[in-house]
Amino acid sequence: NLKQVAKVFRGADLPVDYYSVFTELEEQLQDEFDFETEAASMERMHNILTTDENGAQRESPIVTPRSVPALVSKRVLVMDFLKGVPLSRASDMMKSKGIAPDGVEAKLFARKLLKSLTTAFGWSILESGFFHADAHPGNIFVLNDGRIGLIDFGQVKQVDRDYRETVAKVILALDERKSDDNDDDLHRIGNSTEGLDIELKDDAVAHGHAAIAMWLFDGSVETFPDGYDENEMSPNSPVKAMKEFPSDLVLLARSTVLVKGLAKRFGVRWSLSQEWAPIARRVLNKSTDVTTKGTVEQKGECKPHRAKQQLKAWSEQKAKTVVTHLPPPMKKKALFAVLKHQQKRDAKKQKVRG
Repeated sequence: NLKQVAKVFRGADLPVDYYSVFTELEEQLQDEFDFETEAASMERMHNILTTDENGAQRESPIVTPRSVPALVSKRVLVMDFLKGVPLSRASDMMKSKGIAPDGVEAKLFARKLLKSLTTAFGWSILESGFFHADAHPGNIFVLNDGRIGLIDFGQVKQVDRDYRETVAKVILALDERKSDDNDDDLHRIGNSTEGLDIELKDDAVAHGHAAIAMWLFDGSVETFPDGYDENEMSPNSPVKAMKEFPSDLVLLARSTVLVKGLAKRFGVRWSLSQEWAPIARRVLNKSTDVTTKGTVEQKGECKPHRAKQQLKAWSEQKAKTVVTHLPPPMKKKALFAVLKHQQKRDAKKQKVRG
């Protein structure tokens, strides 16, 4: 029993509190093979990703399979078939198509993958509190048409409104900081992060809560405050400053660390807090009349803004279609231009803080 073994070694110098992790996983696994529950989770996730908080339809950033209700029982699950390969085999697929690992197409794919997963997790975690709790390269698919798919909804997690709004406050505190070592910003980030029920050890170095928030939500941080180290195996890891890993945070962290790990693997500086900040502002604006710095005072999004987003999505899709059918030399130049534009945009975001 992994949980009992983890309990024995709970006081040892391990990267994380595995007892808390296995306790949360034990609870989630109870519904892992209840296929009626999984089918309901698939449908709920589809609705979250295709309908915004105001009930308007939107394009999902990822593809999730739909079940066939008439053929679902507790022991049988029939669903859509997603044509593609799991992310764990995507590199082999790219090689078979002659795509160089360090080429323009591979780099654009990496950014598309990160953007798709980040948006999907942001919408589900911050808007509804209901999210996929078992995301890993075997459950993430690269579809034949280039879209990103997500399967296996046997493990999902629901956090309450207060918790997701606390996450939103942490995201905004991170996004609005002036630098990674500004004392006032670190205190604001830390105060928000305490709301996630994170208790620090008595001997924890200062700004432990802020370092934990950076570790969870911002892969663009190069130097952590007060000597903390991003590597969870390091004795100076922020994770080791925690007394124990809060149960609600276990599976949420699994999602954020996955995205951070993928970004590192592809060599892309990626900040979840920057990407999630617009979602966090919407969520908090909808919940309360109190605004934060840089926030527009409104409830939800206005129709012109939504129309602008839809037009942008339509334009991007049309541009992708045109580029796909270009002759190879022109296609390479067009893809390179797109990549440079995305890198320039990301660099501009980083400069705003620096």
